[in-house]
Amino acid sequence: MTILYPVILHTFRLSGAHMKFTLDAAMLSKQQADCIIIGIYEEAELSPAAKELNKMSEGYLQKFLKKGEFQGKIGQTFLFYALLHIPFERVLLVGCGKKGPLNAKDYRKIVSVSIKALQPKVTQIISYLPELTVEKKDLSWKIKHAVEVTYQALYQFDQFKTKKEPSHLREVRLAVPKLAKSLNTALTQALCISKGVEYTKNLANLPSNICTPSYLANEAKKLAKQYKNISVKILEEKDMKKLGMNAFLAVAKGSQEDAKLICLEYKGGKKTKNPVALIGKGITFDTGGISLKPSDSMVGMKYDMCGAATVLGTLKAAAELKLPLHIVGILATAENMPSGHAAKPEDIVVSLSGQTIEIMNTDAEGRLVLCDAITYAERYKPDTVIDIATLTGAVVIALGYHATGMLSNHEPLSLALQDAGIESHDRVWPLPLWEEYQEQLKSPFADMSNVGGRAAGTITAACFLSRFAKKFHWAHLDVAGTAAMMSGNDRYATGRPVPLLIQYLIHRAEKKHAKN
Repeated sequence: MTILYPVILHTFRLSGAHMKFTLDAAMLSKQQADCIIIGIYEEAELSPAAKELNKMSEGYLQKFLKKGEFQGKIGQTFLFYALLHIPFERVLLVGCGKKGPLNAKDYRKIVSVSIKALQPKVTQIISYLPELTVEKKDLSWKIKHAVEVTYQALYQFDQFKTKKEPSHLREVRLAVPKLAKSLNTALTQALCISKGVEYTKNLANLPSNICTPSYLANEAKKLAKQYKNISVKILEEKDMKKLGMNAFLAVAKGSQEDAKLICLEYKGGKKTKNPVALIGKGITFDTGGISLKPSDSMVGMKYDMCGAATVLGTLKAAAELKLPLHIVGILATAENMPSGHAAKPEDIVVSLSGQTIEIMNTDAEGRLVLCDAITYAERYKPDTVIDIATLTGAVVIALGYHATGMLSNHEPLSLALQDAGIESHDRVWPLPLWEEYQEQLKSPFADMSNVGGRAAGTITAACFLSRFAKKFHWAHLDVAGTAAMMSGNDRYATGRPVPLLIQYLIHRAEKKHAKN
C-alpha cells in the first residue's frame, strides 16, 4: 500500500500570489485535486497514469481517444469536466507526440502548455508529466524543469496596469514513484532559480524613467540588507574619475543620470577563495548617444541593462541556495544619451587599464563600460570572470533568439558553460576568438578602436573586451538575442541567462569542473 506522503518544500510568492509545490508519492486513485494532468501519445497510446485513469473510467478515456477528436500531438490539450468515475473535477490531456523518449524542448513545451491551459480555471493541480521519459534526463531533471517552466508560464508583469489578472493557481503537486533526497534538492534548486529569474525579469521590465543607475544601486543595497552573506559598495562618478575609469565615464557624459559602478560580494563559504566575478552591462537606456539610433531601434533599449539585472538575479538565487562559493557581482550602470556634453566619434579616452581607445561609434558603449569594470574586477583577484551583456545586434543575426553567443579565452570554462547550458536548457554557442579578428580594431591614433566594422561584429566586440581580461579565465556572454524578446507589442524579459549561470555555479560548488 502506498501512503500519501507529500513533502512540501517551499511556499513561493510569484507575481503577487503564493504558490506551493509538493512532491507526492501517493497512488493516483488516492489523489485529490481540482485537476489532474496526464500525457497522451499519438495513436491513442496512453502514458502510465493515463492507463490507470482509463481503468478507473471503465475504458471511457480509451474510447474517447479512438474517436480521433484528440490526436496527441505535442502541445495539444483537451480538458474534460466530470469524467465518468474519476474523482477529479477536471482532467487535462496533454499531447506528447509519438510514443518514445521526448527531447528537452518538447518536455518543457508540454509542461508550459498544460499550465497555460489551466491557469485561469484551477487552484490546485496534480501533474503526472514527470513520469514521461526524456532523452538522457533523470527524474530530478524533470522535476526541476517542471517547476521552472511552471513559473515561466505563470509570470506576469502588471505593476503599471490598473486592471490586473491574478493567477488563481495556488498549489502544484508533482507525482513521483517515491520520495528521495535528490528530488528534494531538485525542487529546492528550481524554486531558488525561479526566484532569481523573476527578480531579473521584474528589474528588466521596468521602464527607464524608473530603473536608473540609482535605482539599481538601491536594489543592490536591498539585496545586501536581505541576505547577510552579501555586501555592497557603490562607486560614484567622482570615485571613478579619481581611479581613471575614463572609458566608462565617456558613456555617461551626455546624461543627467549619474553613472554608478555597483559592486556586490557574496561569501557563502567559510574559506574565502579566489572568487568568480560576474560583470553585467547596465545601460538603463541606450539612445546610441551622438551616434543616434533610428527611433524604431530605440524601442526595447530599456532592456540594455539585462546583464546587470542578470547579475542581481543570479546573486539572489545563489544566496537562496546558500551556495558555498565566493562570488563578486559588478554592475556597470549608466545611461547613454546625446547632449552638448556627450562623447563624440573620434574622441580618445584612457581606460582604467591605461590602454587608449578611439571612440568611433558612441553606440558601441557597452564595451566601454565593461572594459573598465573588467579591469576594476582585478582588485578582487578572481580566477574566473564572466561578463553578461546585451552587446551586439550581430549576435541575433548569427544565432537568432535561441542561443546566447559565448566567447572565452579558456577552453575548460567554455566547456563548463556549455555543459551548464545544456543542463539548464539555457544554452550558449561558442564563437571563435582568433587573433586575426583583432586586426579589425586597429586605430591610427590610439591603441584600439571601439568598433571593428560590420563583419563579425559579435566577435570583434569580444576581441575588444579580451584585451582587458588577460589576467584571468574569462568568458563573454552576448545575450542581445536571449535576455529579452521583441515582437511588436509583445515585449518581455526572459530572465536568461540566470538559469545558465546558477547551473554553472552549482556545478562549480559540486566541483564538477575543477579546472574552469
